[in-house]
This record gives sequence, C-alpha cells and structure tokens, in this order.
Amino acid sequence: MINNKPSEKHKQQFPSARGIRRACSKELYRTVKRLKVWISPEQIRAAEELYVKKVMLNLPFIMENGSNRKALSDWFDENVGPEIAPLWNVEPEALNHAFRDAFGG
Repeated sequence: MINNKPSEKHKQQFPSARGIRRACSKELYRTVKRLKVWISPEQIRAAEELYVKKVMLNLPFIMENGSNRKALSDWFDENVGPEIAPLWNVEPEALNHAFRDAFGG
C-alpha cells in the first residue's frame, strides 16, 4: 500500500515564541560582533523587540524560505535593517553587511 500524503513527521512545524526570540537574539548578537561598535544593552533590547515583532508578523514567509538564507537576508535588508540602523547609530549598509556575514546569506 502506497501512501502519497506527506508524513506528519517531516512537515516543518512553526517554532515557539521562545525559539523565535532566542534565534533573533543570537542573530543580532553575531551582527553586533561583526559591526565592531559598542551598542548599549538598551539599544540591543529595543532592536531585539523590533526584530522579533517583524519575524512574528512575517512568519509564513520566513518558514517558506527557511533554508534560503539569501532570501531571508534580503528580507532583513528591506524590512528590519532600515529600522534598526537608526536605533544603533550605524549606517544601514554596514548593518546589512554585518547581518549577511553573521547570518550566512
């Protein structure tokens, strides 16, 4: 008997809110390290809140492109980078480059 339905075991599940927050925090931490600029904990916290909110609002797109780091980096450049750059007092291009380097896109 052949079952053509995709296995429930192999379907990608939506991550928990905790998992999203931790992933966003790690990605921004790696980005800050590559910027080589001191950023206060308050600025980092504000950027994390913004980034998590954007990720939650665009979760279907992010899940669909979960294995495509280039598309996710492009999404960050367009939707998140321009809002975090003024918070951190850095150039948007420098932030986007550091994020791509840290994220692998």
